[in-house]
Amino acid sequence: MADRTETEKRDLAKELAAAVRGEVSFAAADRALVTMDASNYRRVPRAVVAPRDAEDVAAALRVCREHGVPVVPRGAGTSIAGQATGVGVVLDFTRHMRRIVSLDPAARTAVVQPGVILDDLRAAAGAHGLTFGPDPSTHSRCTLGGMIGNNSCGSHSVAWGTTADSVRELELLTYGGEPVRAGRGTDPTGAPTGLPPALRDGVKRLVDGELALLRTGYPDLPRRISGYALDALLPENGTDLARALTGSEGTLGVLTEATVRLVETPAARVLAVLAYPDESAAAEAAHTLLPRRPMTVEGMAADLVGDAAGLPKGGAWLFVEMGGASPGEAAARAGALCRAAAADGSTDHTVVTDPAGQRALWRIREDASGTATRLTDGSEAWPGWEDCAVPPAQLGPYLRDFRALLSQHGLRGTPYGHFGDGCIHIRIDFDLLTAPGIRRFRDFSYDLGELVVAHGGSLSGEHGDGQARAELLPKMYGPELVHVFEQFKSLWDPAAGLNPGMLIRPARLDENLRFAVLPRRPVPVEFGYPHDNGDFSAAVRRCVGVAKCRNATTAPGSTDVMCPSFRATGEEQHSTRGRARLLHEMLAGEVITDGWQSPEVRDALDLCLSCKGCRSDCPVGVDMATYKAEFLHHHYEGRLRPAAHYSMGRLPQWLHAAAPLAPALNALARTPLAAVAKRLGGIAPERPIPPLTTETFTRWWWRRHRTTATGGTSGRTTTATGGTSGRSTTATGGTSARTVILWPDTFTNHLSPEVGRAAVRVLEAAGLRPLLPPAAPLRQPGGALPQPAALPRLHRPPLCCGLTYVSTGQLDQARRVMRRTVDVLSPLLQDGHPLVVLEPSCAAALRTDLPELLPDDPRAAQLANSVRTFAQALEELAPDWQPPRIDRPIAGQTHCHQHAVLGDAPDRRLRERAGLTGSLTGGCCGLAGNFGFERGHYDVSVACAEDQLLPAVRESSADTEILADGFSCRTQLDQLGDRRGRHLAEVLAEGLGAETLWVGEPRAT
Repeated sequence: MADRTETEKRDLAKELAAAVRGEVSFAAADRALVTMDASNYRRVPRAVVAPRDAEDVAAALRVCREHGVPVVPRGAGTSIAGQATGVGVVLDFTRHMRRIVSLDPAARTAVVQPGVILDDLRAAAGAHGLTFGPDPSTHSRCTLGGMIGNNSCGSHSVAWGTTADSVRELELLTYGGEPVRAGRGTDPTGAPTGLPPALRDGVKRLVDGELALLRTGYPDLPRRISGYALDALLPENGTDLARALTGSEGTLGVLTEATVRLVETPAARVLAVLAYPDESAAAEAAHTLLPRRPMTVEGMAADLVGDAAGLPKGGAWLFVEMGGASPGEAAARAGALCRAAAADGSTDHTVVTDPAGQRALWRIREDASGTATRLTDGSEAWPGWEDCAVPPAQLGPYLRDFRALLSQHGLRGTPYGHFGDGCIHIRIDFDLLTAPGIRRFRDFSYDLGELVVAHGGSLSGEHGDGQARAELLPKMYGPELVHVFEQFKSLWDPAAGLNPGMLIRPARLDENLRFAVLPRRPVPVEFGYPHDNGDFSAAVRRCVGVAKCRNATTAPGSTDVMCPSFRATGEEQHSTRGRARLLHEMLAGEVITDGWQSPEVRDALDLCLSCKGCRSDCPVGVDMATYKAEFLHHHYEGRLRPAAHYSMGRLPQWLHAAAPLAPALNALARTPLAAVAKRLGGIAPERPIPPLTTETFTRWWWRRHRTTATGGTSGRTTTATGGTSGRSTTATGGTSARTVILWPDTFTNHLSPEVGRAAVRVLEAAGLRPLLPPAAPLRQPGGALPQPAALPRLHRPPLCCGLTYVSTGQLDQARRVMRRTVDVLSPLLQDGHPLVVLEPSCAAALRTDLPELLPDDPRAAQLANSVRTFAQALEELAPDWQPPRIDRPIAGQTHCHQHAVLGDAPDRRLRERAGLTGSLTGGCCGLAGNFGFERGHYDVSVACAEDQLLPAVRESSADTEILADGFSCRTQLDQLGDRRGRHLAEVLAEGLGAETLWVGEPRAT
């Protein structure tokens, strides 16, 4: 039997490869990437095919039909009911069939292929003042084919309806290979137009024979998505076959092209945020706003929003967008709406006219499908009853009953969603890991199905039935109408070859759960995973598939980082979701069978920049940089590592040893021997080797203070304006309340000492007393601070945050250097002295990696909490200090680790006070520590830089200050651009002018 299965697999692979011009893959990695969508379900396909055109689709269907293999069409894989998973051949339309065939502004229509990303269509239509009306929260990555398959809606459905309202004509192929051109109207026989003869007669007989049932069996509500929309085939409804097929979830035909309607977008939009005491009050009020013709009526409660800024005081809010021909008209309409809402229960409101402010608030709503996956106490919550809908006027009573049902089953969740259309989204804390939890999931689903129907609602109000709700369709429609659905499916797909198990004759709603294959006990790991109770499986489960990491471009004004490698390659395996899926399958052991030794996971993680962008930008906080470090540790444990791990992963050791030889090594780097050294070290040949400083920052520091201790200038400093900079300190003086410990990171010490010198200058000018830590633990009573005059023993290994060891997965070595760092710094931090770190990547490592690798050492948490960026230290410890006025525009990029871990609000405020105007881009520079230096990464590294950083710098004026606090960012600019980037400390130090006295330095003349 096994031999027969292997022979069939080889024959299928051979015939698909011969018939299809697009990619055909039976590889474990490609199959693993599509085992799941954004639902609770998982199925393992046999193969993945990326068709180039409709002819490829027809060829793939023919081969699969001959082999009796089912076919599953798939877009971005963001479906929430399981309908984008399957056991046969998955057709991936996102690779090639993503073309906008035509766009007719006069007719307000567009012809698109199924893989077109919604935002790409909206951008093309926007040039003509048009848009595609439905806009689900995944608009930046979802495909038109997926939207048509699910009949997606979005926040603007109160104005523009569902996808079915925007579909004009569909071209598709049945599993049997028949082409269908579905539109509106009938042919001379009275059958729907566009059908081949075999289908035409059967569909006409079925509809004509069930007219009464089709006229009475459907609830009347705007968000009825469940089941087949066969009532669209009624004569009084225009016999609209395209509408009837929209929402059929790929079970009837495979879409190859669609003609869709575009709508005129208002010239101006204003967002009114209405506050209510609680979600029930907001739900009761939502439908009363509809007569004022809003564009959106979206509801959210406080347990989802948290402490988001910009919201009026309340327990729940309605986001109501009003449009107009001008900003004044839109604002006037919003004002009238707010006054009416106040008379009807709204307790407060705010009107947001600024587009950036609107985007910030909409991001809260759009990220909700991810953020709702973690409740406020950190427990997990899952889809399953993500989008049921009731008549809008019934939403208040329904929501109260829904809350009571949750309580009855001992479950919790955070409702939000399209209140104006009566559609509720919610993630519920189902226990889908144990048998009792799964039984509760099933019992609750049956009870909730009855509750939805009792309120005249639909099991699905946006995302489709799939496997999640299809079992319950008889509750909503009754057995007679469900039987008609089955007959309709049999007419179109008698072999049951298209997406079997979905919608019709479905699998049970508690089968094929994606968690069933995961280990039941935590696997041994190195990091503490504090947000997942130390469980690596729970950390990997964080990825629920909403695929924000698949954004090919960043939104205007966005500072997001995630996911630079996906934007560079466009490959799913190089997205955060793709890597998480591969880790999930690695833990499952079914598709990826080598565990930690998996080459598939290794290859996918190879292009992860460890930028940490997903840690902040992923709605559920997937931290792929940590997962990569964990994997590399296990993957190479006891094995030979790549050369780059030894050369760059152990960079602090090499730089410390090389410091006395810096002039000679710099000279050698300009000779042909450099090419040999790079080849041996696994370094990209395109990369110049950065020069070493001839005097490290620490040597400069101790030389400077030795001069002071032997009779140099006073420790008192004078500002550029002539006043004193603050409290006087001397080299032999005691500790001060304004003392800070300045961290001599490897990059500043050996490669950019000018940054350290500038920081000392600015900190002292602000009245602070920077001191460097000693090279070894102090043995003085009470942990006294080191005296500046006491020279360190320079032969000792340097202190290190462990960053380079972590990023290459050398976690045993990372833990050793971190323990030594904790031993040295802990006595110095007991009095609350902050640890000022100039290199953002090192600050992030000390803030997060160190305590997560030393979870049982309370000193590690103390050290992490003491970390301050340069701007944070100035803001907290010298709040009254006025920085020098620079008065120049800026360009550059916020360091990815700072964005993800530390935040840049103090930096923005400091720049504003110094007259540095403008903003920095998001994204990642692409060098990312060792990543861009490693052989094989150069092209991706350059592509990441070209995404945002280099264009922003090129577009800046000659007098623009290019800011780059990270050594990697500055190096990338030096090597790829024609402008030098500087640390903010350097810019401020230059602005202090020549009048400033430096401790231990003569006055400049």
